[in-house]
Amino acid sequence: MAKEKNEKNSENEKVTFNIDKDKNFSEWFTEIIKAAELADIRYNVKGFLVFQPWSVLSMESMYDLFEKELQKKGHKPYWYPSLIPESNFMLEKDHVEGFAPEVFWVTEHGAGEKFEERLALRPTSETAFYQMFALWIRSYRDLPFKTYQRAQVWRYETKATRPFLRSREFYWIETHNAFASLEDSKNQVKEDMETTETVLHQKLGVPYIFFERPAWDKFAGAVSTFGADTLTPDGKTLQLPSTHILGQNFSKPFNVVFKDKDGSEKLTYLNCYGPCISRIFAGVIATHGDNSGLVFPFEIAPVQIVIIPIAAEKDPAVLKMANKLKDELFENGYRIEVDDSDKTMGEKFYYWEMKGIPLRIEIGPKELKENHIVIFRRDTKKKEVLNPADLIDYIEKTAKKEIIKNLRERADAKFKEKLKSAKDIEELKKYLEERNLVRINFCSLEKDGEECAGIIEKTLTAKIRGKRADIQENPSGNCVVCGKKANVVAYAAKEY
Repeated sequence: MAKEKNEKNSENEKVTFNIDKDKNFSEWFTEIIKAAELADIRYNVKGFLVFQPWSVLSMESMYDLFEKELQKKGHKPYWYPSLIPESNFMLEKDHVEGFAPEVFWVTEHGAGEKFEERLALRPTSETAFYQMFALWIRSYRDLPFKTYQRAQVWRYETKATRPFLRSREFYWIETHNAFASLEDSKNQVKEDMETTETVLHQKLGVPYIFFERPAWDKFAGAVSTFGADTLTPDGKTLQLPSTHILGQNFSKPFNVVFKDKDGSEKLTYLNCYGPCISRIFAGVIATHGDNSGLVFPFEIAPVQIVIIPIAAEKDPAVLKMANKLKDELFENGYRIEVDDSDKTMGEKFYYWEMKGIPLRIEIGPKELKENHIVIFRRDTKKKEVLNPADLIDYIEKTAKKEIIKNLRERADAKFKEKLKSAKDIEELKKYLEERNLVRINFCSLEKDGEECAGIIEKTLTAKIRGKRADIQENPSGNCVVCGKKANVVAYAAKEY
């Protein structure tokens, strides 16, 4: 059985950044990307970056979590070309108007020879998927038709770019689905929300609210858009997975039809869902990191356990025991590393804490003699003493269950503290300045409410995020902007 070790950490182990994450999140975020070697922004194309192993390994695990959940719910994986003909892209009017300013166009090949038709580097893949859906879907028996791909997409982002948060090339999963009825399409949105809860919240510990977006902020070509927003320490919303009811807006121009049971030909109803893995990674960093650096949930940590041999140069049995434990943990499927470098103990402890390793095992001559090991938990910064024979059971219980539970509950509590309700525009301004997500009475989320939303954006540099999609909230009183009777409870916040 494990027991808490009462001895205090050495001063070396307490080394932290000179940046307070909660007071200066932007600077903290920039510094941790460099220090932990998550990405290098020095690539010589503006807005593009090189993802380094410490982020790639974690994001690969995140891909696996989402794909496992999608496949469990009937989605089949595809790999689509990254180039989309302009003729495809132009078929849906709202879609092309929404994305045209952001598209990278490929216009020639070889020694300057022009293509007959411009090719778009996919900014999103509706116009690629649905061209093929029209070829594959024939009968009601083919429905529902549920697909996905993991892919890169490219958008000429005109706002200031930030690694992981906002860039011109990002990594995501996009699902595309066809249904026989609008009701089935709406049910898919509920399923997408369940997938988001399972992975984003339960497994990654990131709190959020799912909003139905205002009419003026829908995905280009969608009937309805729903987005999961979390809140960063500087009080800005970060959109994570979003899901869209496309209705028949794409099935008409792409002729995605099926023969129903009565032999009649009908248009399908289409949906898409987009968990952006690179942006969710930013959400994990922002949510769980602290002034010592990264804090990873165990399941997605690039290295889950690091073993630190102490005084191994004096006693070869120490390193032998460390490697024995490494082999045992590796055989049990854990990502494990032994740090036998010539750094000081303090340097090693600081380094691995900064890198966010969930568990650190310390072994020295004293531990060998007393037949125990010392385990440091990154989430609690507490040490425990453990018999090596109990290590696997400890990891199964603590690392796989208790760590994520602790991270999730801690994050949920902070998120809840940042939800405020404002009764007027002055109170809204105050809460926004205090870096909150603010609940307000609002006139309308249809087009007639866009003017009030514009006033909030212009005067308070905040945006209306929408109304909650998970619960029904009833307004009382008047719109905080125009003073007319409120028809909806909306939320406002600054955003990335």
